[in-house]
Amino acid sequence: MPFLLSLTRKLPLLILLSLVLLSCKDSAENKQQKSTNAETESQENPLRVLIVLTSQKTIGDADMETGFWLEEFASPYYTMLDQGIELEIATPIGGKAPIDPRSMEDGALTTAAKRYLSDTQAQQRVATTRKLSTIDASNFDGIFNPGGHGPMWDLAESEVSAALIEDFYRDDKPIGMVCHAPAALKGAVAPNGDPLIKGKKVTGFTNDEEKAVNLADKVPFLLETMLKEKGADFSKAPNFNVHVVEDDVLVTGQNPASAEKAAELFMEKLHENENN
Repeated sequence: MPFLLSLTRKLPLLILLSLVLLSCKDSAENKQQKSTNAETESQENPLRVLIVLTSQKTIGDADMETGFWLEEFASPYYTMLDQGIELEIATPIGGKAPIDPRSMEDGALTTAAKRYLSDTQAQQRVATTRKLSTIDASNFDGIFNPGGHGPMWDLAESEVSAALIEDFYRDDKPIGMVCHAPAALKGAVAPNGDPLIKGKKVTGFTNDEEKAVNLADKVPFLLETMLKEKGADFSKAPNFNVHVVEDDVLVTGQNPASAEKAAELFMEKLHENENN
């Protein structure tokens, strides 16, 4: 009898403890389920990035071949691909994007570039790019432009390219560019009508680097000079050293050596947007 009385007195406490334990269990299970749901949603709805390459095959009307610089595409491409980013490649005219043959010479072949040369799937994607005018910026979370001298001719003068960049900028989506790719900013304007890069910290292939590769008199304009004329706050490192600048949604890299770091900072901005 004393035992029963003692148990009766303790019963409300035991019930309370049971309810607390059940509540904790339910909370833990809910957190786990939410985490699982978020992971599943992330897998079902991966981040999407548009990569824009040049269609320009020659240095102006000269016989010298150009195109996009392989490292500037390959390094960002694999940086994003290996993290599960869904990628779409587009060019001004669609179809096969030309690779600057100099970027496939032994001295220019980085680990990422070599990976591309043995990756038939990536090569097929570069050979069958979408036409830029068919792209809707709202279907992507960011845009990344590799360089090479080609953009100095086609993307620099493309109203379609400029409008896309403006769309990404207006929607606060990351914009990444390397080397000569900031040439595509030439015609882009901010919502207030000013050049999009006015007052922005940027970098790109410098006038000194252009002279070093003996093409300063072959390009339609000097990139560094154009960016400064548009009001950009241009900075640079010594020739061919790594230098990357970020300002708001914009990430720019100075040269091929800066491609990997630019891609990494671009990825950080993508994930910041995803988490906000």
